[in-house]
Amino acid sequence: MTRLSSDPSRDESTAVAAPATDDGTQHTDLRPTRRLPFAARIGLSGLVAIMMALGLLVAGNAATAEAKTTYLTTKFQHPKYGQTNSAVKNLQLRLADVGLLKKKYATSYFGSITRDAVKDFRHSVGMKRGKGTVTKKVWKKLVKKSGKVKAASSTGGSSHASKGVIDKRCKTNGRVMCIDKTTRKLYYMNKGKVIKTLDARFGCSNSPTRNGTWKVFRKVRHDWSRAYGSAMPLSMYFSGGEAVHYSSDFAARGYAGCSHGCVNIRDKKTLTYVYNRIHVGDRVVVYWS
Repeated sequence: MTRLSSDPSRDESTAVAAPATDDGTQHTDLRPTRRLPFAARIGLSGLVAIMMALGLLVAGNAATAEAKTTYLTTKFQHPKYGQTNSAVKNLQLRLADVGLLKKKYATSYFGSITRDAVKDFRHSVGMKRGKGTVTKKVWKKLVKKSGKVKAASSTGGSSHASKGVIDKRCKTNGRVMCIDKTTRKLYYMNKGKVIKTLDARFGCSNSPTRNGTWKVFRKVRHDWSRAYGSAMPLSMYFSGGEAVHYSSDFAARGYAGCSHGCVNIRDKKTLTYVYNRIHVGDRVVVYWS
């Protein structure tokens, strides 16, 4: 008689009905049948589970990749004149979509050009032009008219979108205006820490802003360029006639223009903060990261 083992890891015998004999009787024949060892069955089950999990991961990654083809949010984000943020970029891309703003002016900065575009849109939907304020009502009408708009791609593009690196010359114990041409930013730093970050615009190709380490040698709160007939508020001179100063043209046109060598800043409020803290003799570093 064959003993049926209680250990599932061993071979098991199964009772199988034998064919009937000549006299019509049927006997039960204990024929050993082979099954996979327990460890093998567990291993196979685990492999199936892993494959299923990988399938889920691939599906999840595919879903994530698909989600990266994003569209502009329809949520009202309170974009306001003078701001520089993603809410303003969202507004500008929608205004561009309805043909009221050139796409090159979608700079994330809410200046006079964007404000005029908002006024035009308000007028186009039967509202008063007003001061170009974006209310919730205006936003709903803009979303309805523009519909589903793809978000601007965050990959590729020009080098100024890349992540910058703070130059080691900026990391001192004092006050520094650290100016990165790659990111097009001015970092106001104190004791090695970034205190304020401002958008910056530089000289044209025929009058590039000089790179190097400099010192502020002159400050003029209300300056005027005789050579070019333009105002230069909050000027902080660091190299000859080159200065960090507020630019109304930069505020209006963004990066569509350029300077004669100066470092243009369009955020007057934040630049005033920096101007009030920078002293003659403080370091200025201009570089490509």
